[in-house]
Amino acid sequence: MTPQIVVSIINYKTKTLTLNCLQSVLADIGSQAVQVVIVDNASGDGSAEEIAAWIDAQPANTPVTMIRSETNTGFSGGHNLAIAAVKADHYLLLNSDAVLKPGFLSSILQTAQAHPEAGLVAPQIETDNGDIQVSCFRFHSPQSELIRAASSRPVTHLFRRYVVALEPPVETSRVEWASFACILLNARMIDDIGPMDEGYFLYFEDAEYCLRARRAGWGIVQDTQAIAIHYRGGSGPVKTLEKERKRLPTYFYASRTRFFRQAYGATGPWAANLMWYLGRIIARIRGLVGRAAPPSVKSEGRDIWINALHPMGPRHAPGE
Repeated sequence: MTPQIVVSIINYKTKTLTLNCLQSVLADIGSQAVQVVIVDNASGDGSAEEIAAWIDAQPANTPVTMIRSETNTGFSGGHNLAIAAVKADHYLLLNSDAVLKPGFLSSILQTAQAHPEAGLVAPQIETDNGDIQVSCFRFHSPQSELIRAASSRPVTHLFRRYVVALEPPVETSRVEWASFACILLNARMIDDIGPMDEGYFLYFEDAEYCLRARRAGWGIVQDTQAIAIHYRGGSGPVKTLEKERKRLPTYFYASRTRFFRQAYGATGPWAANLMWYLGRIIARIRGLVGRAAPPSVKSEGRDIWINALHPMGPRHAPGE
């Protein structure tokens, strides 16, 4: 029987998180035809073996399989492996640092079936203390880079239609892309637009895939009754580094450059970078005449040019 949903979870040195995530899925399956695929992205720390041992210890009919990638294929590559491995009607991409609340799978499946025109169904994502996490967005743009770099209320107000984050509650018509920390993909959409772009190692791949889907005529809806809890930052370091104003990994900027090229053409990365510099000038002026703006992360003024001459170039993934 073709599963209604394949749940794809990537493990990269997150054994405890991955098992917690997996158990929340298994507890919520109920009568749905669901298959879980764990993809280990060459963790090399023994976590793959421990997860495999846990799976082997479960009853024979437990719907979980494991794929071990020989290399760290990144976010897109890992989920592409799971999607290619098992044919299904829908694919739920789920971060290892997330868990499903009871009733999630039945709710999101009902929403998907009620909206066959939707290529993607976004759930409601909450923090572990119950706050609703921003998970629906407008596309990044040169104007949003100006807003981000300036960190100025007047600039944000003037360009408010370009603010990336959409504060909940969100009207579906305003959602341009949604976080792939937890997202349901329609298999018919995947057949139509192809797999996720493995030119992204991590970050911006979700925005690009939604952009590609929208250009092909697929919509996005949100199901606020399907709730996932996201322990943010458990499977990636960027949010923590941003908060501490430390230098971000090169793959983040390689992904940023790639997205601006794909979204806005050959001049996209250059326009985004110049608007970022304009924003920092505004931030400096603000500091001279009043309250200082927060500093940018370390080396960002240089790192935003990574792959600027070759936007579709290397992913700058660790070890490459």
